[in-house]
Amino acid sequence: MNIQSVQIEIVDLPTIRPHQLSMHTITMQTIVVAQVRDKEGLVGWSEVATIGGASYGESTPEAIKANAEVYIVPHLIGKDPKQFNRIMHDVSKFVSGNTFAKALIEGALIDLAAKQRQLPAYDLLGGKIHDALPIAWTLASGDTGRDIEEAKELLHQKRHNIFKLKIGVGDAMKNVEHVLKIKEAVGDQARLTVDVNQAWDERTAYYAIEALQEGGVSMIEQPLPKWDFEGMQRLTERFHVSIMADEGANDAHEIFQIAKHRAGSSIALKICKAGGLLATKEVASIARAAGIELYGGTMIESSLGSAIGLHVYATLPDLQFGTELFGPLLFQDTLTTNDIEYRDFQVHIPEGIGFGMTIDEEKLNHYKR
Repeated sequence: MNIQSVQIEIVDLPTIRPHQLSMHTITMQTIVVAQVRDKEGLVGWSEVATIGGASYGESTPEAIKANAEVYIVPHLIGKDPKQFNRIMHDVSKFVSGNTFAKALIEGALIDLAAKQRQLPAYDLLGGKIHDALPIAWTLASGDTGRDIEEAKELLHQKRHNIFKLKIGVGDAMKNVEHVLKIKEAVGDQARLTVDVNQAWDERTAYYAIEALQEGGVSMIEQPLPKWDFEGMQRLTERFHVSIMADEGANDAHEIFQIAKHRAGSSIALKICKAGGLLATKEVASIARAAGIELYGGTMIESSLGSAIGLHVYATLPDLQFGTELFGPLLFQDTLTTNDIEYRDFQVHIPEGIGFGMTIDEEKLNHYKR
């Protein structure tokens, strides 16, 4: 039952429409998929995604694949995947940083270990607390009327009642006006949040956040550059609307500094930023102990990566801002034969052994580079 081989592929999946952030517009999302096979032929699968090559962070898809293959995989062969915690601890002694690559490998180990024991992955992570979690959707047409129409239709379908708007590109106050018109249209039927993706300076943030707060927006995500902890602290002290750290909230050390200096009132969890599933739970524990609220973030993963996130987030007591694992809804196609279920304003935790997803290897071969 020990590990015999590891294979890693880069996959490009087209989206149903452009997804705009301040640093990049996604029309084709790149993900990295790993499969870890044991000597009996059982396979554990995992996925991580990044945004715009090197535009979001330092871990490009090509670097994730190369560093995992060269520096991490040699520490896996012949090992028992059920010892995934020990394996990743040993890897950390030899591999610095590379949180995306570590998260990719750890996920596949956990999927394989769970399959060997015929258990859902969340049972290896402490057991699930939630069967389903609130799910946000990003309104991204850029046209106020179209966004309002889309929001009302999704409310009617009972698919989403949390909407995020990316407002890091263009004139800040025009973007604020766009958001407030949507909020006025949906009223109390939906919660609205915004994501600035580090695009504002502190002066701009003061004017924009004041207007958004008065207009009923419930959260402002990463308004300032990720390094500006002091600026984030001043915004957190100044406003009662939640100031969320995302790009500036990565591993346990950064979360500790955010908690210590109050450089945010909430954080976005992302498995790849933290360095793995277990590290994500560690990060969440630090935040919860400091009274910092949690959001189950996404890097726009496909159904496999979203299922991995759900198995982790389902084990956390509180996610005050819900989740945004909407990636599978944004892609034109899927790498799995089964789908994640979105209904009643929630995303439902996949059941079955491992992460509960079955890979369509024909689709994987079609979309891989």
